[in-house]
Amino acid sequence: MLKLCKRNSPCVTVALSFFLIVLLGAMASLAGAQTAITTYHYDNYRTGWNQNETTLTPANVKNKIFGRLHTVTLDDQVDAQPLVVPGVQITAGSFQGTHDVVYVATENNSIYAIDVHSGQVLLNPNFGTPVGYPLGCGNNGPRVGINSTPVIDLSTNTLYVVVYTQAKSGPTYTIHALSLGALTDQVTPQVVVASQTLTNGSTFNFNATYQRQRPALLLANGNVYAAFGSFCDLGANLSRGWLLGWTTGTLTPLASAQLNDLQATDSDSFFLSSVWMSGYGPATDDEGNILFVTGNSDPGTYDGVTNIQESVVKLSSTLNTVLDLFTPDDQQSLDAGDVDFGSGGVLVLPDQPGSIPHLAVAAGKDGNMYLMNEDNLGGYSPNTNNVLGTYGIGGCWCGESYYVDPTDGAGRVVSSGNSLVEVWKVETSPKVALSQTGSWDLTTYNQQDPGFFTSISSNGTASPIIWALGHPSSGGAAPIHLFALNPDGGKKLTTLKHLYTAKAGNWPNLGGNANLVPVVANGMVFVASNRQLQIFGLLGQNTEKSNKK
Repeated sequence: MLKLCKRNSPCVTVALSFFLIVLLGAMASLAGAQTAITTYHYDNYRTGWNQNETTLTPANVKNKIFGRLHTVTLDDQVDAQPLVVPGVQITAGSFQGTHDVVYVATENNSIYAIDVHSGQVLLNPNFGTPVGYPLGCGNNGPRVGINSTPVIDLSTNTLYVVVYTQAKSGPTYTIHALSLGALTDQVTPQVVVASQTLTNGSTFNFNATYQRQRPALLLANGNVYAAFGSFCDLGANLSRGWLLGWTTGTLTPLASAQLNDLQATDSDSFFLSSVWMSGYGPATDDEGNILFVTGNSDPGTYDGVTNIQESVVKLSSTLNTVLDLFTPDDQQSLDAGDVDFGSGGVLVLPDQPGSIPHLAVAAGKDGNMYLMNEDNLGGYSPNTNNVLGTYGIGGCWCGESYYVDPTDGAGRVVSSGNSLVEVWKVETSPKVALSQTGSWDLTTYNQQDPGFFTSISSNGTASPIIWALGHPSSGGAAPIHLFALNPDGGKKLTTLKHLYTAKAGNWPNLGGNANLVPVVANGMVFVASNRQLQIFGLLGQNTEKSNKK
């Protein structure tokens, strides 16, 4: 067609216009194909699986091809997972315009908006003085500010975050709804308050001095939810496990709140039943119910109603009804030994084929990973665990991940207890069970409390990669290491293929675990640690760059 038309003739104009329309459409399609990571572990099931990664594959994630692109200096330790949003219109500061942005929150109560391609800090507001060593607890760091992972609502371009500040009246939690483009409040922030009636009719009030907001925020059912635990189990007479919620947009508190220990008295004045999960976020199932795991309380006080410790709990979206639970048969000894089931989170598996389509897994300090029917978690029996299976994975200050294997189309659970990455096939026939298909040991790089965190990237189900961050292994400026593993072996009980290892930051606070999660999106891997964010990707024209602010 182009050869039959003379230069500047109408037919050439039509042809070029058509070509430009096709080209622009393709570019728009590519732009639209970029993936946003808006919540902890990628989705509300908490799978940690980005199945839209078209760039990074086992073939190119290796030395000299893949590596560090940028190091961005931050103002404090990071305990929250980075979040990624392409195509953000930045409307404040010196770098206004459209940027692909990674958001990072620090314990200094600062939130950074960073251009993922250049490493340039676009915005960096601060939301108040953090609390120094709350109650003397040293298992976090010298300051506690933004301790949990925020959550983003793309439908309104809003980032929700809970901030911990040292106010004149004392330590205070405030929930903010910030615009993505300016990181300024869209509505009036709300101070976190709550109360609940105890078994004797008295009122127990939320006390921010004794509550730690460590689990990631959850956006579901038109609400934002936040869970609370304790600081080193200190003030255990005043600290209890809460789950609270606010309506999106207005930040109006929900009418109901969940308090896990409703008992009015205890011989040791020790309550807790905290929700902490090493920073893992509460999950939801297909019906919007909320699942989380609780920690220890006083031995002998469990009844599954007025005190729900050492349990996976399923809660209604309105926070007014406990719908189901699973409590291990040894809950009393877990309490007595401070062997929290709640040191790990609960992963809800996407729907499975077969007679039991809804599954969940959870593990804690004792190293048992329980496979549960999410529609009937198993309740409590002092004689047996009414679950689908129990699997030893090693002590778990951790949470599981999930993906679908390309070789057989079956689901895989990735556990990370002790110092082992282990891959488990989800068997659905003749019975529902897990069978191990591969493992890899990172003992050399994992020396804090047992366990660590993983995430998965793949293109659909093709080219899966397991990404892991070990707990640091030495004192001083202990290095964080990023690992990439290829699980696509297709054979039973294989050693996972190691693809890549690199230093990815540091962690001087060995009294508090580096419960960090690697984030993979759009050909890049983001690792936040102490006072820095490192961005990895395919090496090329980009050069390593440090941006200080």
